[in-house]
Amino acid sequence: MGTNGSTMLEPLRQGLPPLDPSAVSSTASVALPARYEAVGSARKFTRKTLTQWDLDERFDDIALVVSELVTNALRHALPADTPREHQDPPVRLHMMRWASRLVCAVRDPSDESPVTREADDDFSAESGRGLFLVDSFSDGWGWHPLAGTLRGKVVWALFHLG
Repeated sequence: MGTNGSTMLEPLRQGLPPLDPSAVSSTASVALPARYEAVGSARKFTRKTLTQWDLDERFDDIALVVSELVTNALRHALPADTPREHQDPPVRLHMMRWASRLVCAVRDPSDESPVTREADDDFSAESGRGLFLVDSFSDGWGWHPLAGTLRGKVVWALFHLG
């Protein structure tokens, strides 16, 4: 997980419903390239992780949310004027499991807050509809700026496990 791993989780921990970080039973994390193929990589990583955690039956909802979070990170969070090779890694997906909850969190380098639009606001506007889906398929979501010297933010989604 490296040195950035624990620092990255601080704002996540502050922003979540009261969950004891020491009670996390499993964590997994993957760096994603600044290319749209990263969405497919994130889905594969999600399937592998959920299979290891015996949560296969939740794949559809969780993978949809992960896809939206990663797509938003790639679409809105990568500065157009920053050479791709200077971002290391530009986007990272973290999954954390407690006994009865799962959190998927996507870190990106942008300080911009995510913006939600209702699905029927403007049918021609793709932007913002992803967060409407995240809201619909997860049990809660939010975002926080990264702590310390790290630039960017973390957008997370929470799932209650049966």
